[in-house]
Amino acid sequence: MLTGVPERATMHMSAMIAALTGALTLFAAPCCAQTPQAADAAATSQRELVVGTKEAAPFAMKAADGSWSGISIDLWRRIADDLHLHYRLAEEADVQALIDGVAAGRFDMAVAALTVTAEREKVLDFTQVFYVTGLGIAVPVGGEASWQPIIHTLTSFGFAQAILALIGLALGVGLLIWFFERRHNADFGGGTAKGISSGVWWTAMTMTQRGAGSFGPRTLPGRVVAVLWMIGSIVTIAVFTAGITSALTIKHLQGAVRGISDLSAVRVGAVAGTATENTLSRMQIRYRTFANPQDGLNALRARRLDALVYDKPLLAWLVRQNFASSIELIDATFEPQEYAFAVPINSPLRKSVGVAILEAIHSEWWEATTFRYLGAR
Repeated sequence: MLTGVPERATMHMSAMIAALTGALTLFAAPCCAQTPQAADAAATSQRELVVGTKEAAPFAMKAADGSWSGISIDLWRRIADDLHLHYRLAEEADVQALIDGVAAGRFDMAVAALTVTAEREKVLDFTQVFYVTGLGIAVPVGGEASWQPIIHTLTSFGFAQAILALIGLALGVGLLIWFFERRHNADFGGGTAKGISSGVWWTAMTMTQRGAGSFGPRTLPGRVVAVLWMIGSIVTIAVFTAGITSALTIKHLQGAVRGISDLSAVRVGAVAGTATENTLSRMQIRYRTFANPQDGLNALRARRLDALVYDKPLLAWLVRQNFASSIELIDATFEPQEYAFAVPINSPLRKSVGVAILEAIHSEWWEATTFRYLGAR
């Protein structure tokens, strides 16, 4: 009887230990289980990634030996090293090919000078933004070697207003001269139409300093008006001439394009397949496309274009490298743009790469890298 008690106690203790162990196992399982996202990220880090890119100096540049460098490439290498990612670069011809490759899953990431747009966000995802810029305008150095700026000035609404104002003054003074002289001076008589036309003719001759021939006002009121008109016309013509000369001189020295508002009246170029096309179309600016910015800059240097619109840092780099003596950038930046890496929708890389980008661009390394390629901003 007494020996059975310890055995039952031992069995009861074993059962309690087994139950407690099972409960602890069940409780710990959710904490230790790997989430699907973590599993995907771990699997991605183990395989070789295919990273698409294209030449877009100074963000992605290919050397003669096939090696790549540039702001975007250097940033990606730093991130890949930090995250222990294995990858290979795959070159594409244009931006649209990169976008299509990422959207189709052929590329795990696209690294170049990719602008974040709403249309692209519909088919892929972007990482954190690493560079903020805008569109720039390149123009020939020294203005245009043609009559186009002059013709544009002479056919402008402002010029028409000035001419109409002069004609209005001449008509008004001519009517006053006729009114005072019609009954006392045969030169302004002979009927209303003849008298008014004589008054306006005399006014126009006086205004242009060509003399008034053998006739003129004889009455005191007529001569008072004539003296005031002679003095006023000298000032009016001087101001008008100075204004036109100044406008034409500025057009000649600075060219047909001095700002964004001038683009609608000149020949504009853009690189095909870039976000610049959407911007120019939205602004209702007509343009012709080029396969790459070098072709556009060559057309600009040959005076077949008046302006080339493209991402400003890319334009600045190309002009500085190959077109410094013939092309310049005007002091204008519009349509803010953001550069980021592109990844497929729901890519496990987006989060980790985004965090790594933020860490990199807030470091001294980033300041040194951008300065090395772009100089002082």
